[in-house]
Amino acid sequence: MARSEAARTALLDAAERLFVQAGISQVSDRKVAEAAGNTNHSAVGYYFGGREGLLRALLTRHLSVLEEPRRVMFERSDSLLDDVRALVVPVTDTLAGLPRPTWRARFVSQAMHHPAATGLLHGMAAQAPTATLVIRSVVTRLDHLPRDIVRGRATLMTHIVMSACADMEELAERDGKPPRWHAAGDFLSDSIAGMLAAPVSRRPETPGEGGDDEERPSRPGRDAPPA
Repeated sequence: MARSEAARTALLDAAERLFVQAGISQVSDRKVAEAAGNTNHSAVGYYFGGREGLLRALLTRHLSVLEEPRRVMFERSDSLLDDVRALVVPVTDTLAGLPRPTWRARFVSQAMHHPAATGLLHGMAAQAPTATLVIRSVVTRLDHLPRDIVRGRATLMTHIVMSACADMEELAERDGKPPRWHAAGDFLSDSIAGMLAAPVSRRPETPGEGGDDEERPSRPGRDAPPA
């Protein structure tokens, strides 16, 4: 690995860990450089152009490693469960391959609730084209259900996966036991497929509650980041 690439990777690894430990907004670029062992306190600006560039690089690293395994799995998909597995399993398999302790799931989960990082994620759909195709396939397979319900449930997929994986990371760090990532991938895939295909309950609206035109579930591709 070239020296500049090694320095860049060290900054990404340090930032991912520090953001999880203290919060994205609480960690200065200088602290990231110091934690990466870089004597240049402006290293984040030098390598990434600043905080936004650093966040973009971290999110790109997460998305790019998922794309090829997702594409391969989706090409073989012939069911709703296969579609869901194409989204979920590359995430848990990637986490299984990272050095312990892992920080990736907790960082992405945190990023999905951080204004600046979420804005970046919404603009990075082009870097996760297979995820977009999979969600479209899911919506098509469930065309017997109300479209707004299906889209809302599809939006939940990313949040469920990253929240569950973040909890597993935290538990593993606290207990010192290796996470069972492959089993988690299977469990999450089965659970999410069941949620997507579940019957739809509709209760009569009460006065002042608001109708479907006022509040609809969010739409994947617009409201769901491609994590």
